[in-house]
Amino acid sequence: MLGQLSGWDDTIVALATPPGVGAIGVIRVSGKHSFDVINEMFPSKDLNKQASHTIQVGFLHDEGQILDEVVLSLFKNPRSYTGEDVIEISCHGSPFIQENIIRAITAKGVRMAKPGEFTQRAFLNGKLDLTQAEAVADLIASNTEASRKTALHSMRGGFSSDLHQLREQLIKFSAMIELELDFSQEDVEFADRAALNGLISQLSLSTNQLVSSFQLGNVIKNGVQVAIIGKPNAGKSTLLNTLLNENRAIVSEIAGTTRDTIEEILNIKGVLFRLIDTAGIREHTNDSIESIGMEKSYEKMRAANVVMYLFDVNEIDAQILQTVVDGFVKENIQYILIGNKVDGKELIVQQKFASFPDIVFISAKEHTNIDQLKNELVAKAIHGDINVESTIITNTRHFDALQKLSHALADVQHGLDEKVPGDLLALDIRQCLHYLGTITGQITNEDQLDFIFSKFCIGK
Repeated sequence: MLGQLSGWDDTIVALATPPGVGAIGVIRVSGKHSFDVINEMFPSKDLNKQASHTIQVGFLHDEGQILDEVVLSLFKNPRSYTGEDVIEISCHGSPFIQENIIRAITAKGVRMAKPGEFTQRAFLNGKLDLTQAEAVADLIASNTEASRKTALHSMRGGFSSDLHQLREQLIKFSAMIELELDFSQEDVEFADRAALNGLISQLSLSTNQLVSSFQLGNVIKNGVQVAIIGKPNAGKSTLLNTLLNENRAIVSEIAGTTRDTIEEILNIKGVLFRLIDTAGIREHTNDSIESIGMEKSYEKMRAANVVMYLFDVNEIDAQILQTVVDGFVKENIQYILIGNKVDGKELIVQQKFASFPDIVFISAKEHTNIDQLKNELVAKAIHGDINVESTIITNTRHFDALQKLSHALADVQHGLDEKVPGDLLALDIRQCLHYLGTITGQITNEDQLDFIFSKFCIGK
């Protein structure tokens, strides 16, 4: 497939490690001329005569001058990441040395790789399907244990296996129905309609489960936006500092100290929470700067996945709190009620707000019940435990295609219920196969691939 696309028979090079000073840097070269080019620069041995998956140590030369002492890792096609001849050059981590080596290689006709081009070649050469290739980028970008495991599950073929099973079963029935069309004069049915009915029901269930997993997948991949709101001096900044275990926000007894929003990231049980400490919300203020801060608070609240409403248990009653809750319900805002400054009066406070059984009572200053609050945050975000061993959809492109697949399966089911002719049924099944193919990359185009892989880092 690679040779069918223009420009894909070139040999490419790129730095595979982050730029900057380090102990070592790794430069990756891939393509049919990889061994010939590096052989010219490595007089110690004839690399073409060395076995694949071996390491060679020696000096790299350019025009009679030593560039560096390097370690070469050799991978001969098709037993490489890209499916082509690949050499990885481990050199010293000086940016000057790395630039000189890359310059010397490109002077021999090798071009610089585009973002994601090594992984794109792996896909085009059949080493990975598109879902696995995209999981590589997700794995590189993972910043929690849950996101790492989810990406690794997809990269190892977990999601691909699920889709492959769906596709294989559909292809089988599609072939039977297509065969019926060849014998339309005889009015025979090769495809068991009852079995197809059962299959479509099963596929619809599996597809809808994958679609439903996207909400959790989005949380795992992108984190949860959490706005901490409440009246001035309710203890929002103190709570933020307590959750982070550091003095990130300025704390003072003066109401309205926080004038702008403060954003920090907290990892709880493998989920990233983007905590936003907002300016205190009150009905009237003459301070123009504080007014701007309050307006930003409203914006953050509307954009948040979860709102933590913090209130001073000594300054608010159940009637006022009910008004706040009614507002959240009206705006369809997911919220957590947090009663602050209980300070040893928890039983009395619980009686005061007995009509609100879900309030988390805390003392931000004394760190009381903070673990309970964290557990409540996780429960609001994921609605249960994260099972990263099952397939969880984290990619918007996959989610869109699966939604279209779900609608196409519903069309097949409707056709079966209405006993439509085989030719119309075949069209609907082909549509299902099309959407499955766009996810795995069995149906794609060069522009789409360029867009997907352009989001990768150079060198991968």
